[in-house]
Amino acid sequence: MKDASQRTARDVRLLFATRAVRLFAYGFLSVVLVLYLAAAGLSEASIGLLLTLTLAGDTVISLYLTTRADRVGRRAMLLAGAALMIFAGALFAVTRSFALLLLAATVGVISPAGNEVGPFLAIEQAALSESLPAGRRTQAFAWYQLCGAFATALGSLAGGGLASVLQRAGLAPLASYRAVVVGYGALGAALVVLFARLSQAVEAPAARRMAPAARPSFLQSSLGLSRSRAVVLKLSALFSVDAFAGGFVVQAFVAWWFHRRFGAAPALLGGIFFGANVLAGLSALSAAWVARRIGLVRTMVFTHLPSNVLLLLVPLMPTLPLAMTVLFLRFSISQMDVPTRQSFTMAVVDPGERSAAAGVTGIARTVGSSISPLVAGPLYAVPALASVPFFIAGGLKILYDLALLVAFGRVAPPEERQ
Repeated sequence: MKDASQRTARDVRLLFATRAVRLFAYGFLSVVLVLYLAAAGLSEASIGLLLTLTLAGDTVISLYLTTRADRVGRRAMLLAGAALMIFAGALFAVTRSFALLLLAATVGVISPAGNEVGPFLAIEQAALSESLPAGRRTQAFAWYQLCGAFATALGSLAGGGLASVLQRAGLAPLASYRAVVVGYGALGAALVVLFARLSQAVEAPAARRMAPAARPSFLQSSLGLSRSRAVVLKLSALFSVDAFAGGFVVQAFVAWWFHRRFGAAPALLGGIFFGANVLAGLSALSAAWVARRIGLVRTMVFTHLPSNVLLLLVPLMPTLPLAMTVLFLRFSISQMDVPTRQSFTMAVVDPGERSAAAGVTGIARTVGSSISPLVAGPLYAVPALASVPFFIAGGLKILYDLALLVAFGRVAPPEERQ
């Protein structure tokens, strides 16, 4: 029993470490991604298409890996995702061919927003939820979110700082940005090492791994969902709207907007998003405290609404300091819905369907966010329209908050009914 407990604790530490390395890599690349593609000669419309296909490809990969993780093996699917990060980083670094960049974007794993993409989050959530009692789940997810937020912040700071240092040393902007892309691929290799050290305790029980093979073929199309299908589909529809709105203001585009609007240098952009992501992580940590008092759904809605009002105000600020201040205020409360959303999803679905539920809802978010950059890219390209994506994102997110409250405001997870 003691050995099993030690293995579980070690696996939890490893999962937190992989989260940190992965989000550091995402933040590291996202600050300079659009700058790199622009320096490589791509137009804003082409960049928007590339980012859309990046997220669309992540959707397909995530759907395939997360719906098979409990049956084939969670560790194997995590290793596959890390390998696709290496592939994307390597191909982005060695070519300026739009066709090859499309291939890397579609097949590989890259996060334009600095947020979670790919199969990792869903599989790790399922593994953590089985190891934790319900009363500790939201708090653990909050720390998990904080870990990722700080890692993204440090990655943003490091990516922007590295590019600036290399440019001051005499490298051309394109070469400095390429160094960041190479670093992204190297971090994917570090993930392979960490995932390989996970024990068998992270896998689904043997009976559950064998169950899908025994089902009739017409049931296998349910993506691993049965009793939880209705609630997962409803959550997925709502989450996709929120993600679609967020796709208009992904970190890579916002960094580009600050660069074009105020002339912010890469180092300053890194500092801006370092501070923003630190605040986001701290806000996620406070979410568990708030949720214990007003409930998961109300925490999601009543913290998200004011953050979206602040998002609407960012492009209205006339100076860089004011725009940064409003952005920081937004990030100080914007992520309180993330651990509560994740915990609520794990709480209201059947325990045997958690991997599939996390995967399907995550994929719904990826689908939503994969469409909007295609629309946002041309808007950012026109100075008179560059602020429009902020207004679209804020307005749609407010509608999502209200719809979520109507649909699930009276649904209490088990720990809130006790």
